[in-house]
Amino acid sequence: MKIVFRNILAAVAAGILLTGQSMAAESDECGKIRPGEIWKDVKGDTINAHGGCVIFAEGKYYWYGEHRAAVRSLPQEGVTVYSSPDLTTWTYEGLALRATEEKGHDIERGCIIERPKVIYNEKTGKYVMWFHLELKGQGYGPARCAAAVSDTPAGPFRFVKSGRVNAGRMPKNLSKKKASRRAGENMEWWTPEWRAEIERGMFAVRDLEGGQMSRDMTLFVDDDGKGYHIYSSEDNLTLHIAELTDDYLGHTGKYVRIFPGGHNEAPAIMKRDGRYWMITSGCTGWEPNEARLMTADRIMGEWKQLPNPCRGENADKTFLGQSNYIMKLPGEDRFIAMFDKWDPKSLMNSRYLWLPVYFDAEGVPYVSWKNEWSPRK
Repeated sequence: MKIVFRNILAAVAAGILLTGQSMAAESDECGKIRPGEIWKDVKGDTINAHGGCVIFAEGKYYWYGEHRAAVRSLPQEGVTVYSSPDLTTWTYEGLALRATEEKGHDIERGCIIERPKVIYNEKTGKYVMWFHLELKGQGYGPARCAAAVSDTPAGPFRFVKSGRVNAGRMPKNLSKKKASRRAGENMEWWTPEWRAEIERGMFAVRDLEGGQMSRDMTLFVDDDGKGYHIYSSEDNLTLHIAELTDDYLGHTGKYVRIFPGGHNEAPAIMKRDGRYWMITSGCTGWEPNEARLMTADRIMGEWKQLPNPCRGENADKTFLGQSNYIMKLPGEDRFIAMFDKWDPKSLMNSRYLWLPVYFDAEGVPYVSWKNEWSPRK
């Protein structure tokens, strides 16, 4: 009987060992990022976090994104948040910011919430979220940004305010003397004369009193702790970089225009060895286009445009995706470029394209396609 019992124990131990090896193998397999495939959370549900960002906070990664319905006509629920110890195993934490049923509220259910980004404020100990907001029933006319705040990375975030940016303030790099005088005119678009007036800030002057438009956007915290809001403005024709207040919940009035008339959106920014790099997209609706790379040695300085940073199959179409966010891995000189592969017929089923950023011999970043890769060293 003892022999039989020992044999049973041995068999059970062997089974446990094999199961452990199998789980380890599965874990290693699951430790890979596969761009463009369907990504599921630990419960097996498809991850629904589009156009967002990933931060590292309190020992975990937190992924924020737009909640999207399977059918475009259905309203968004708000901003979702997932947590992970390793960037590949994700747990749904719920809605970091929930749209409200309150009639007339800025984030009344039925509004449009896009490009949510979260940063941590060392001075206040708060997590601050900004996002592109369009009011319910008003299409893309309002072109607002909105702020929310939380004590914890998973939320819930408390809505603070929404509006346009820096009302009554001129950009640092556009003087009133040189600014366009034709802001009130109905000029024909895309003519050489119209382009010249756009470069001279015709739409920036037009929106001066009510504040600058803010659509596709991102956030960035510099080494000195200053926060910046980078957004597509002037009817998506010109990018703005605006300084945030010390608590990151407002704007100081300091901002610059970059690439006037360049038609850039979907900005994603990083800094390495004292130089700023930004990947953007052209404006072609939900359709992909060729990515753009730009660089500067000061965030509010002169920016220079460089060739497409993407390499490999479909590089001329940003791997069929659109830039969204660049994450620096904590404590490392490594970055992940994050893109969205939009499905306009079912935005919930849009895919995620996360790829490692490489640097050439001159330190210029580029992104190469990989079917799978590991975020581990």
